[in-house]
Amino acid sequence: MAFDSLSERLNKAMRNVAGKGRLTDANMEDMLKEVRLALLEADVNYRIVKDFLNEIREKARGEEVLTSVEPGEQLVKIVHDQIVELLGTEEAGINFKEDGITAIMMVGLQGTGKTTSTAKIANMLIRKMNRKPLLIAADVIRPAAIDQLKTLGKEIDAEVFSLGTEVNALETVRKGMEYAKQNGFDTVMIDTAGRLHIDETLMNELKDINELVHPDEILLTVDAMTGQDIVNVAQAFKEALPLTGLVVTKFDGDSRGGGVLSVKKITEVPVKFVGEGEKIEDMDVFHPDRMADRILGMGDIVSLVEKAQEKFDQEETEKMAERMMNGQFSMNDLLKQFEMIEKMGPLGGIMKMLPGMNQYAGMMDDAKTGAALKQTKAIIQSMTRWEREHPEKIRSTMKKRIARGSGTSVDKVNKLLNQYSRTKKAMDTLGGMQKSGNLNEESLQKMADQMQGGMSDEMKEKMKKIQNQKNFRRF
Repeated sequence: MAFDSLSERLNKAMRNVAGKGRLTDANMEDMLKEVRLALLEADVNYRIVKDFLNEIREKARGEEVLTSVEPGEQLVKIVHDQIVELLGTEEAGINFKEDGITAIMMVGLQGTGKTTSTAKIANMLIRKMNRKPLLIAADVIRPAAIDQLKTLGKEIDAEVFSLGTEVNALETVRKGMEYAKQNGFDTVMIDTAGRLHIDETLMNELKDINELVHPDEILLTVDAMTGQDIVNVAQAFKEALPLTGLVVTKFDGDSRGGGVLSVKKITEVPVKFVGEGEKIEDMDVFHPDRMADRILGMGDIVSLVEKAQEKFDQEETEKMAERMMNGQFSMNDLLKQFEMIEKMGPLGGIMKMLPGMNQYAGMMDDAKTGAALKQTKAIIQSMTRWEREHPEKIRSTMKKRIARGSGTSVDKVNKLLNQYSRTKKAMDTLGGMQKSGNLNEESLQKMADQMQGGMSDEMKEKMKKIQNQKNFRRF
């Protein structure tokens, strides 16, 4: 995520003050010094850092915080609210027209992922909002951009309007809007030309399209990896066009994120969408409050649940849960669980969405985890139908055949069978407790201990170190 390094530094600063029984100027200033360094290292604009810290000081010295039973936690809340203030106090979705066609104009420099973002947002409009978008290929400078948009349009089942590179952008947009009106489209997305840098020709073309269409949204695509330069690009485009929002791409990359924190405050243009991957579905509405939670290690359960609802087959999930509770958990169920995990994305990203688990995400080597997951699936898929339903009856000759079929070893087959045995035992225990009415915190902890037997010694040691950290409380 774009804020990984910032999140790590802020969590450290918050832990140092969260355990204090009393908030003093001294320990608060120590915390603010860490916060200041974290923000500056993340490439947040210096003026914004200064204002940010002054706001925290002013609110932290209020009577409500000083007399609080847990002043450290009150301070954490203040920092959280200030981050939300920086990012935007509420999510800024698309301003749809009540009647007629909603026009969305996509602008940005070349190489920021503008064409891909156009298709990703169109995909969201189709799948989540039941809209019928037309994509207009108005980047007539690069033939490859038109071909790319057509390819992406086929992938998401959206029509792409193009007159090729022989017709200028303004005429392409004019004809495209007429086509949209004649064919019942309710949304038009205009993919305009980008340049390697801001120039007068680019801006004049965009101004002409704006004057012709008067779009409801003008979304600027910026690359999270460019850091503070996001602000400079946004300001330049805002001076020429009435920007309504930003689309931040490569948000899952190893960037410092300071530009994203700075841009709303300086330009008054909100971040509306963030792209967190290369797949067509890897685009989401930007939620400032949820992002503040994730930055401070509080997780993002709402987004995790929404992602699960999108990726999982609810009916199939309910059937699996019922089978588990009835003691019918098989290798087929384990295979389906692994497939669901794959759909959710990298495990490290999922960990960051769980409250208190942000610190564990760094332990996850997503490349190794992905490879191990594929290997495990290969082992199960090399079993016969009978073996999947009766794994406890698999004998040595069967294990050798399964190992050959999956390209692994008998040792790895045995490890998977042991993992299955522990999981099934835990599921049987859970089902029995539910039926008897003895499902409580103590019994759940016992079940978790049973399942932890499958964790590597290295992982157990890392978990133990983190849990024994001094002042390990909330984060």
